[in-house]
Amino acid sequence: MGISGHKLGLKFYGRVTELRNRLSRARYFRGHGVHSPFVYEVVRNVFMRDTLLPGDRMLYRALLGAGVAERRAMQLQNLSIYCGYGSFGLNRADAEFCIATRDLSRVETLALVHDAATAGHTVAVMAPYDGRERQTLCRQIVASHRSTTVDNRGYLLVFNNNLPKQHFRI
Repeated sequence: MGISGHKLGLKFYGRVTELRNRLSRARYFRGHGVHSPFVYEVVRNVFMRDTLLPGDRMLYRALLGAGVAERRAMQLQNLSIYCGYGSFGLNRADAEFCIATRDLSRVETLALVHDAATAGHTVAVMAPYDGRERQTLCRQIVASHRSTTVDNRGYLLVFNNNLPKQHFRI
């Protein structure tokens, strides 16, 4: 293992890709460079928070049970509370806040995102950087979406509300 936790034999292409990814997100650090009041508040009150907001913890427990990392589960639970979503659904589009886990196929994920957009629900697509196919899927979702999307490395948030078409990489 290297000093930074990466293998010493990490290929040059991987290093360049990682550097480009970090530099493209640098302006959004701590919400600076986010020109949307809604997304700025989400960054400050959800992503930067290290404790759970007061409220129901059902989503948090369900995400932990589905194998989601504790930090990501906490962020999604806080987002649900902050935005006031009354219901959530894992791998289904019939709730106000829908979470598409890595277990869904490409076709199923696209169908879930489409059904949620039709109903006006928010979607979190988990693991957007888990392989090239998953990255391509998430780029396709962002390109075809009509409202705001937020890429937080651990999940891609797809808001289906009256926000303008914007994409943030945080």
